[in-house]
Amino acid sequence: MERDFTKKRARPFERAIEVLLFAAAAFAVAIIAGIIIAVVSESVKFFAQVSVIEFVTSTVWTPTFDNPQYGIAPLLTGTFMSTLVALAVAVPLGLLVAVYLSEFASSRVRETIKPTLELLAGVPTVVYGYFALLFVTPLLQDALAPFGIDLPGFNLLSAGMVMGLMIIPYIASLSEDAMRAVPGAMRDGSFAMGATRLETALRVVVPAALSGIIGAVILGMSRAVGETMIVMIAGGQQPTMVASPTQQGATVTAFIAQIALGDIPFGTLEYSSIFAAGLALLMLTLMFNFIAFALQRRFREAY
Repeated sequence: MERDFTKKRARPFERAIEVLLFAAAAFAVAIIAGIIIAVVSESVKFFAQVSVIEFVTSTVWTPTFDNPQYGIAPLLTGTFMSTLVALAVAVPLGLLVAVYLSEFASSRVRETIKPTLELLAGVPTVVYGYFALLFVTPLLQDALAPFGIDLPGFNLLSAGMVMGLMIIPYIASLSEDAMRAVPGAMRDGSFAMGATRLETALRVVVPAALSGIIGAVILGMSRAVGETMIVMIAGGQQPTMVASPTQQGATVTAFIAQIALGDIPFGTLEYSSIFAAGLALLMLTLMFNFIAFALQRRFREAY
C-alpha cells in the first residue's frame, strides 16, 4: 500500500519533468524557426530586386558601390578556401590527438590533456584573429619568401590555419568520445590476432567509430564556415574570387559583420543583402549537416 502511494505521488512530478523537457525542446525548435523566418523574410525583399540567377552566377560582389553587383561567388570562394585550410590543419591533428587519448594515454594523462585542449575552444576568436595577423602571418611570410611566394599581410592561409587550431578541440574531443564508445571486446579480439596497439587503433577502432568521427569533422567544418572575427582580422575584406589561400579574400560572415556595423541605412537593398548572404550561409550549413547525417547512417555500427 505504501509503495502504491509513493508511485502515485511520483507520477505528477514525472509529468512535470516531462512537460519541462518538452518545453525546452520546443523552445529550441522555436528559436531555429524564428531565425529562419527572420532571414528568409528579409531575403525575399532582396530577391524581389535582384534575380536569383545573378546572385548565384555573377562573380562580382560590390553592394556598396555606385553600380552595385550582387554575385555571391567571391564570398563563397573565400569561405570555402579558409574552411579547406582549417580542415587541412584540424582533421589530421584532431584525429591524432583523439587516437592518442583514446588508445595510448593513461587515465591521468587523459584527464590532464583533454580539459586543457578543450580550453582552446573558450579562447575569444578576436584573440585568435590578432594571433594570426601579428604572429602567424609574419612567420609564414618568412617561411614562404625563399620559395618566391610573396604573402600579403592579409591572407586566407594564416586565417585558415589559426581557424584549424581553433576547431581542433571540437574534432579531437568528439572523435575521442566516439572511439572510447567502441566495445573493448573488439580491441581484445584484435590483440588476440597479434595486432599491435597502433594497428588496432587504425584498423579496428577508427573504422568502428567512423560515423562519430564524420560527425565531429562536419561539426568542425560548420564552425569554420561560420567563423567571423579571425577572417575579418587576418584574411582581409576584399570580396574577390579566390583561387589560392595565399590571397586575401572576404568570407560571407566577414561581409555580414562589415555591413552590419551600422553605416548602411535600414531597409535599403544593401541592408537586405546581408540577409541574402546569411541565407546562402544557412543553406550551406544545412547541406553539410544533411551530408553528415547521411554519412553517419551509412557508416554507423550497432554493437
